[in-house]
Amino acid sequence: MTASPIRSVEVLIASPSRNFVTLRITTEDGVTGLGDATLNGRELAVASYLRDHVAPLLIGTDAQRIEDTWQFLYRSAYWRRGPVTMTAIAAVDVALWDIKGKLAGMPVYQLLGGAARESALVYAHASGADLDDLGDSVRARLAEGYRAIRLQIAIPGMEGGYGISSGRANGGRYMYEPAQRAGLTVEHGWDTRRYLSHLPSVFEWARAEFGPEVMLLHDAHHRLTPIEAARLGKSLEPFDLFWLEDVTPVDNPEALRLVRRHTTTPLAIGEVLNSVWDFRPLIQEQLIDYVRASVTHTGGITHLKRIFEFAALYQVRSGSHGPTDISPVGMAAALHLDLAIHNFGIQEHMAHAPLAGEVFRTSYRFEAGAMHPGDAPGLGVEYDDDAAARFAYEPAYLPVARLLDGTIHDW
Repeated sequence: MTASPIRSVEVLIASPSRNFVTLRITTEDGVTGLGDATLNGRELAVASYLRDHVAPLLIGTDAQRIEDTWQFLYRSAYWRRGPVTMTAIAAVDVALWDIKGKLAGMPVYQLLGGAARESALVYAHASGADLDDLGDSVRARLAEGYRAIRLQIAIPGMEGGYGISSGRANGGRYMYEPAQRAGLTVEHGWDTRRYLSHLPSVFEWARAEFGPEVMLLHDAHHRLTPIEAARLGKSLEPFDLFWLEDVTPVDNPEALRLVRRHTTTPLAIGEVLNSVWDFRPLIQEQLIDYVRASVTHTGGITHLKRIFEFAALYQVRSGSHGPTDISPVGMAAALHLDLAIHNFGIQEHMAHAPLAGEVFRTSYRFEAGAMHPGDAPGLGVEYDDDAAARFAYEPAYLPVARLLDGTIHDW
């Protein structure tokens, strides 16, 4: 196949319900590819990295040399890894895979070796201010066809909390966007003792209410010390969780050794990690059961596939991050990878707001609790510039968590 020189590299910023940064690469022959460059709360840092430092380097290079381009962007800058750098590299990588698929006339998953399954199991989110509210949310997800559901609930005596949606205020539709546009700092209170005391009763109720067949998940969102995480995992063992996510900050991987010694509840970690080097000790020591990374923040399809293949050697499965701050481009890329790898576990799925669908036209589909990326050439996502022009960027910041005595805590 002849070379496909890159003619232009555009950084597109739009806010159809929330901020997205999209990279569009166009070849001299007019073939375009899209990549997701969204880093929630730090979007403009990636936009600048791409526009000011990466785009000029790509003009004239061959869009079909994906591996060479990945290595060039990773190694030539000297300053490696980190969320901004790896998100920027991911955007380029995914856009090049999109171009490659269009040139070949194939969906990206076919270029990755073809489908290893018919579709990818996904999980939805359910939350509530109390058990009645949570029950309504779970029943709504089940009615939509989901078979795996993550449960989050407010802690008695504390307002709001991580993962609690405004679904009831939006006709029952799950709506959760943590990045706030009402000022620069939104604070949430947190009390670990109340949380650890309350949560086991929530899952005891959920199993009694919905039976053993529904796959249940929960996200502790990095808020526990290792011994607290071990206590939580052990207390949830009777309720057969599919996984317990982000039980303790992963800055110190060795902390998970203690958690592992005390519980058999499956662990999923990694949405804040960016490279195979970050995951290496977690995988090699089998301290986790699911790699919780995203194509968007982990160097793209090229690098995340490497991580998943490394994880497969240790019987660790994939569990890709897929909240609404991963754009439809990133979601499509994840689904192509989900379909192709052998050690697939599950894919997070939060449906984007309808406004996002006006900007991003997708070919992926949902049926019976699973998703398929579609068979359009490339990723199967098109970007509508006219629609995007209606949604200007709005600064938004993730919340801050404080303990009840005012101490800053992990959000």
